[in-house]
Amino acid sequence: MSATSSIVIVGGGHAGGKAAIALRAEGHTGPITIVGEENHPPYERPPLSKEYLQGESEADAMLLEPADWYAEHDITLLQGVTATRIDAEARRVHLDQGEPLPYDLLLLATGATPRRLDIPGAELALTLRRVEDSDALREAYERSGSVVIIGGGWIGLETAAAARKAGLDTTVLEFAPLPLQAALGDELGSYFAELHRRNGVDLRTSAAAEAISGTGPYVVRSGGDEITADLVVMGVGAAPSTALAEAAGLAVDNGITVDESFRTSDPAIYAIGDVANAQNTALGTRLRVEHWDNAIKQGEAVAKVMLGQPVTYDWQPYFYTDQFDLGMEYVGRGGSSNDVVIRGDKDDGEFIAFWLDGDRVTAGMNVNIWDVTEDIRALIGRSVDRARLADPGVPLTEVVES
Repeated sequence: MSATSSIVIVGGGHAGGKAAIALRAEGHTGPITIVGEENHPPYERPPLSKEYLQGESEADAMLLEPADWYAEHDITLLQGVTATRIDAEARRVHLDQGEPLPYDLLLLATGATPRRLDIPGAELALTLRRVEDSDALREAYERSGSVVIIGGGWIGLETAAAARKAGLDTTVLEFAPLPLQAALGDELGSYFAELHRRNGVDLRTSAAAEAISGTGPYVVRSGGDEITADLVVMGVGAAPSTALAEAAGLAVDNGITVDESFRTSDPAIYAIGDVANAQNTALGTRLRVEHWDNAIKQGEAVAKVMLGQPVTYDWQPYFYTDQFDLGMEYVGRGGSSNDVVIRGDKDDGEFIAFWLDGDRVTAGMNVNIWDVTEDIRALIGRSVDRARLADPGVPLTEVVES
C-alpha cells in the first residue's frame, strides 16, 4: 500500500494512538483518521489503577501527545464517536454520527470491556477501564470508609493498594486459592497475598461473590458471610470488544484473530492491542495481551507493516505493577508447571524470580531491583545453570550453560 493511502483507526486508546503516531513517524503522508468513543485524546491506562487513582498525577500526564498534536500532524481525531458498522466490500466505516469514512486500510484497536460476574446486583459495583472510571473511584474513596473488591488479579490488587493508601478498610474476594495464581504460580501468589495482608487488606481466597445488595452501604454475600461496605469494586478481567469485527465477518476467537503481522481474515483490515489474538513467532502460539507495553509495541509494529515493512510479532510479553512498597517488572511467559528459582531473599523485598522449564528460562520478574529487565529478557529461552542463576553474586550475563 502506498504512503498516501487512506487509513482509518477504530479505537482511540493507547494502541490506536500509538499506531497513528508511528505512521507519521514512519513517513506516511496520506489521510489518517482515529475514531474514538472517549472524549479524550489517546492516553495510557496503567496510571488509572496506580498513580492517577492515588491522586499522584494529573490526567494530562497520561496523554500520548498533547491534544493539539494530532491536528498539527494532519491526523483527524474524532472524539465521542462510535463506529457502528464496517462495510468491508465498499471499504467504509459507518459511524453513529456523520458520514461513513472510506479507507484503503483499516486498523481495529477497539480494546476490551470490563467483565461483570453474572450475580444479582453486579451492576452496583464500580469497574475500572477509563479516565471517568478512575475519577469516580477516586471520588468514592474520598467519601467512603470501606470497600469490597471482587477479584484478586492485577487490577483488583492495585485498586486495593490505592484503597488502603486512602485509609479504607479493604476486603478482597478472590475465587482462586491464591491471588495471581494463574499468572505467577503458588510461591509468588503467596508472596503477593502476604504483601496485602501485611498492609491491612482482608484478603479472602477461595471466596466467591454471590450477590450484591443495598444502596450504600452495600452488602456482598460470599459463602455464609455478608460483608458490609460503602463501596464495591469489580475487577474480574476484561472481554475483548469484538462486536464490530464479528458483524463484519472477521475471524474471532478470544479476540480478533490476526497473523504474526496483525492482519485479520480480511487483507485490508488489521487489529492490535487488547482486542487482538495474535500469532507470536517467538513463542509459537497465539497471545492476547492486555498490557501497556504490548499496546506500544504493536502500535509501532503495525504502522511499519501497513507501510510495507516486513515486521512480525516476535517479542516477549512484558508488564509491571506498583503495590504498596513493591515495584515489579515481569517479562516472558512462565507456565504453571514451571519451577521457580529465586535470586536473592524474598524477605528482604528485593529479589528476582525466574520460571524454568527444565533448565530453560521462560520468564523472569524483578521485584524492587531495577535496570535488569533487558538482562532478564536476554535469558528467555536459554538454558542456565540453576545454582549460578540463584546466586546474586554471579552476573546474569554469566549464568547461561556453555
